[in-house]
Formats: sequence, structure tokens, C-alpha cells
Amino acid sequence: MANPKRRHSNTRTRLRRAHDHLTLKSVTVCAQCGKAVLPHRVCPSCGYYRGRQVLTIKTKAKEEKK
Repeated sequence: MANPKRRHSNTRTRLRRAHDHLTLKSVTVCAQCGKAVLPHRVCPSCGYYRGRQVLTIKTKAKEEKK
């Protein structure tokens, strides 16, 4: 197997790794409730997609403390 003849400099190594960073996911705002949603997905909090209600979301009823 081939082995490197010379050591790479720090600059050359860092230039190669310049594109290895993480990218943030794009987030849009729901038109109905205003929460952050991934694009082209149904809003998990209200169930709307493109102005139409697609899912019915069940809300948890708070139990009264005795």
C-alpha cells in the first residue's frame, strides 16, 4: 500500500477540512400557530399544512388536583 512521502502542513490539512462543518436545518414558521416547522411537513402542534388542516391533534386535558 502507498504511504505518504512527506507530512502535510497544518494549513493544508485545515484547508481540506474547511468543508467538514455541520450545517443547520432550514426552519419555517407555521402560518397558523407561529411555531417553527421543518419545510414541507405538517405542523406537529396544530396539524395544518399549506393552510389546510390535515391532522387532528389531541390535546391533553389537565387533571384537577384533589
